[in-house]
Amino acid sequence: MHLQSSHSNNAVLSWVKLASAQRVSPKVWLDTLAHYHLTPHELLSKNSALCEKTRTLISQVSQKYIDVAFKWQEAGENRHIITLDSSFYPELLKQLDSPPLVLFATGNLQLLQKKQIAVVGSRRATLQGKRIANDFSLDLSNKGIVITSGLAMGIDSAAHEGAMAGSAGTIAVMGTGPDKIYPPKNTTLLSKINNNGGVSITEYFPGQGPKPWHFPRRNRIIAALSLGTLVVEAKIKSGTLITANLAADMGRDVFAVPGNIFHAYCEGCHWLIQQGAKLVTNSNDILSELGVHPEQFSLGIDELNEKSEANSLATDKLLASVDYDITAIDVIAQRNALSVSQVMASLLEYELRGLVTAVPGGYVKLRGK
Repeated sequence: MHLQSSHSNNAVLSWVKLASAQRVSPKVWLDTLAHYHLTPHELLSKNSALCEKTRTLISQVSQKYIDVAFKWQEAGENRHIITLDSSFYPELLKQLDSPPLVLFATGNLQLLQKKQIAVVGSRRATLQGKRIANDFSLDLSNKGIVITSGLAMGIDSAAHEGAMAGSAGTIAVMGTGPDKIYPPKNTTLLSKINNNGGVSITEYFPGQGPKPWHFPRRNRIIAALSLGTLVVEAKIKSGTLITANLAADMGRDVFAVPGNIFHAYCEGCHWLIQQGAKLVTNSNDILSELGVHPEQFSLGIDELNEKSEANSLATDKLLASVDYDITAIDVIAQRNALSVSQVMASLLEYELRGLVTAVPGGYVKLRGK
């Protein structure tokens, strides 16, 4: 079923026609429509009565892109073409100077109208960084906040996974056409998002693959959709900081998780904090800064029992002796006055619960005290 607002198919077709002119920016089209006081359908219908400059713009409409757009929509379930005047088009996105005229979406469009936080960071994230992104996203999702990210490896993927494990869902903003998955490794992740209550969106037409300039443009959408942007790990020169700066330029809040001062992937977060981003260590820091009242979703009894048991494990001495950096097994044993075999038995239990992970040289704590 293809959801649309109440306006006619002619109106949808007209917006798609304008968007198909790849060399004409949305801002130019919007300025042209405002100048003539016309809708897209009226503008395209009055071609002969328009000035030469406008007729030149209209001549760049691409029938090839128009055809692939509707072919893509009809080829599968739950695919949508959202135009700028659709009731499903996110209001916050309209605040961009040059908002997409058309979005191609797959999944649950209702998420686009809900409160969102962007969670972004390095593609080559550390284990700790991915755990932080996952935990923040899970907690925010369980408090009614939709998590928006860019479907990249590392922090983005961890954020999407954490949000899907929660209650509110996730939005993946793509830097390709809706039928081109980048990176290919996230094919399964995208399918999970689209088919399990989440939604993916893109301004790029079907068939358009990844190009270097697509991702900064994607980042502006991520920043615009969200009430604030959380940066978990980032280098100083990175696409993540582009997203954070775009958010700040739009007057949105930027949040950063502090980390090891000697680690290159923490430099970006520390720089953002120096520039005025809010240092955060938990989801409540974000919600209180935004003044958002959390919508706490109830947990099933099994989930509550599991969380309670995990929390009790997280408070004991042995787990506390594992660092967030690599900790050798003999060091853990020495700290607890236990044999290596005793320690390994306990660490295996913690690993199964997602509290620690084995790495070359020892163990790394993922969460807990």
